[in-house]
Amino acid sequence: MPSLSSRVLLLVASALGHRMGYRDPVEVRRKVERQQRRPAAFGPPKRLDRHCRVTAHFRHGWPCYEVVPRDGAVRRQVLYLHGGAYIEEVGDNHWNLVEKLATSGAARVVVPVYSLAPRGTASAVIPELTVLAARLTADEPLPTVFMGDSCGGGLAVTLAQRLRDTGGTPPAELGLISPWLDAVLDNPNITDLQPHDPMLGVAALRYCGALWAGDLDLAHPWVSPVRGSLAGLPRTTVFAGTRDILTADARRFRDLATSEGVDVDYNEAPGQIHVYPLWPIPEGHQACRHLLASLPAPASSSLAKQ
Repeated sequence: MPSLSSRVLLLVASALGHRMGYRDPVEVRRKVERQQRRPAAFGPPKRLDRHCRVTAHFRHGWPCYEVVPRDGAVRRQVLYLHGGAYIEEVGDNHWNLVEKLATSGAARVVVPVYSLAPRGTASAVIPELTVLAARLTADEPLPTVFMGDSCGGGLAVTLAQRLRDTGGTPPAELGLISPWLDAVLDNPNITDLQPHDPMLGVAALRYCGALWAGDLDLAHPWVSPVRGSLAGLPRTTVFAGTRDILTADARRFRDLATSEGVDVDYNEAPGQIHVYPLWPIPEGHQACRHLLASLPAPASSSLAKQ
């Protein structure tokens, strides 16, 4: 039985889903137009400074933040790729999780503020993200996790596939929160989930996916990584909810990846909406604890004092 907090969240999402999420194609087009006219703020909130040290660089043409705990040793690093259907910036819920990863997870968290669609497209952004990802896994003795929510979860899989195919050092693990893995959205099981999803709709997401795809086909693996080879991916933790149309392809990813020998820790929460681990509800807190517990442990000789 979903908690009272998650039931309240569902009611709010149901009432405001046309604005909160990506269900109404007209509202989504307005979001894109607003972002192009007046880009949203993306920097980390000041509260992070209490427990974390935050630095930034611009080597790839966009801001890239590094967040580390102020006290204690760093035991692993996380490349965190934020969601937002490729059209919205990193937000408070993302930064809350980044703070937990840094402080409770003893992680160095790297957060690229990649270019959004339609100015940023897969063919332009993914090569730059691949350079960043390759540098992190090759240069850092600590284990590296590629993690993301929604479209960021799809990007995490894409980058792992890219490093595999280009001979780069793979990440130690993947962490996927309600991942968007297929922009085509033709999975027949979506039909059963759509009436229960207050936030996402097929037509609206296809519009966002097309903006991100640019000159690529929606079925291209850089846009729909579940359509690429999943062989050789690292251990992967997945969170999904039964009130999320993207869960259809999360299940598909689980089955295909497992058949390729990938170790998949799949967690599906009844009654939960899209990216529920990012919300301050009991189910979200439980998912975050599971996520933190799944982070890889380094060799004792690899600990880095900040």
